[in-house]
This record gives sequence, structure tokens and C-alpha cells, in this order.
Amino acid sequence: MQRVRPIVVLLALAALTGCGGDARAPAPAPEPAPPVLPDGPATVLEPQVTATPEPRLTRIAPAVPRPDGRWLTARPDGRIQLRAAPGGRGVGAIGPVTEFGSRRTVSVLARRGDWLKVIVPERPNARPAWIRAARARLGATDVALVIDLSGRTLAIRTDGHTTARMPVGIGAPYHPTPTGRFAVTDKLRMGGPGTTYGCCALALSAHQPNVPDTWNGLDRIAIHGTQSPQTIGLAASLGCLHAHERDLHRLMRIVPIGAPVFIRA
Repeated sequence: MQRVRPIVVLLALAALTGCGGDARAPAPAPEPAPPVLPDGPATVLEPQVTATPEPRLTRIAPAVPRPDGRWLTARPDGRIQLRAAPGGRGVGAIGPVTEFGSRRTVSVLARRGDWLKVIVPERPNARPAWIRAARARLGATDVALVIDLSGRTLAIRTDGHTTARMPVGIGAPYHPTPTGRFAVTDKLRMGGPGTTYGCCALALSAHQPNVPDTWNGLDRIAIHGTQSPQTIGLAASLGCLHAHERDLHRLMRIVPIGAPVFIRA
């Protein structure tokens, strides 16, 4: 059973890229997000215990799941140094809680001795980091998301099998959704149907490298609702993925924080 903890997520409004309507090339700047959600504060769901691509967009090859079909995850026990390589130079640090207030669970790409290669939003796309395995609690999930930009669909994969498929809106040609392997970092309840983000959002570790010059928010990519459901199935956002409310509710129920997300051209 998941525990819901209310929290005002001011950063969520600025950090989720391209959430304020359609994108049109070369796109007038979207209206800045309001400082708080009009329909009340967002809530963070705690995790369960257990783009039209362009040449300059970076890609990261999928890792192979464990033989039992599960994808490795890790939960930091405290503040951990991020390294560019096992024992290498520091490239930042992460704590046990994300900037949105979720209990942090990271997706693990590989293990080398006492080191884990992980995906974290504190690093650029396709730039994993290494953390000490001794400073984290290992886990696993059998759920993964596969997003096909050409088909504009999102598939839920469970234990290696596709269990659901849904249409999504994707980034417009001038602001394409980045491709590669990412991970779910947060599950946020937003303002509700009819508001900018809809009922909820799955924040991803992905960053949008092609934000408009006049965009005054941050660059995180998310899967969320939209005030313009007619854009679902189209390439019309600033990079985020737009889904129907019923599909978002299903994603919120099924997909744990730390689940891998594969975005393919």
C-alpha cells in the first residue's frame, strides 16, 4: 500500500518542461507557471518498498535486466557523493530525498565491485554517475516504461511483457522529447483534470536540451496531463509527454519510483 504525504511542490511547476500548452515552431515563449497550483498543493506519492530525435541529442544504451526479469534499483541511506567513475572525481551529491520531497530510489545500470552505476537527474542526459553500494539499499522492480516517439505510444512492460499501451503527446519538432534510458524520479499529484498538469505527473530523470530561450522554468521532462487533450497523439509539447487522465491514474498505480524509462525514436 502506498502512503500519500502532502507537500507544496513549488519547484514542480517550474521544473516540468513544456507543460503550459502547445509548442509551435519556433514557439513564442510559454506563459510562466504560476507559483502554486490553483487547485491546492501537490502531493508526493511515496514509492513502494520492495523525441523527434536530432543528432545532438544524447542516447544511452539499455542495460540488460537481471535473469529474473527485474531491474535493479537502489535507495541512498543518506547523502552520497556522485563519482564520474568508480573511485573517480566527484560530480555532485544526492540525498535520500528528491527535490520534490519523494523518498529517492535510483535506477541501477551496472555494478562493479562496491560501486553502482546509476541514473540521477542531477547529471545530464546519458551521463550516469557511480555511487558506493555500501551506502545504498538494493532493490528491484519488474516494471519498465517504453515510449515510442514515432508511434507516439507508451507501453508498460511487466516482467518482460507488454501489459498496457497508451497514446501520448510528444515534443514538437523544435523542442523534441530526448531519447535514451531514463528513470521515474517522483510521482506527483497535481491540480486535477482541467488544470495545466492534469491529475498527476511522473517526473523523469530526463532533461530537455532544447528549451526556448525565453523559457524561465527549468528543464525536467515528465509524463503528465494537459488542458488540451486533443494534442495527445501529436508532436505538440515542449518535450514533456502528455497522457489521458485515465492512463495517468493507471501509471500512478502501477509504476514505482526508480522504474526504468526507455524513450526511443
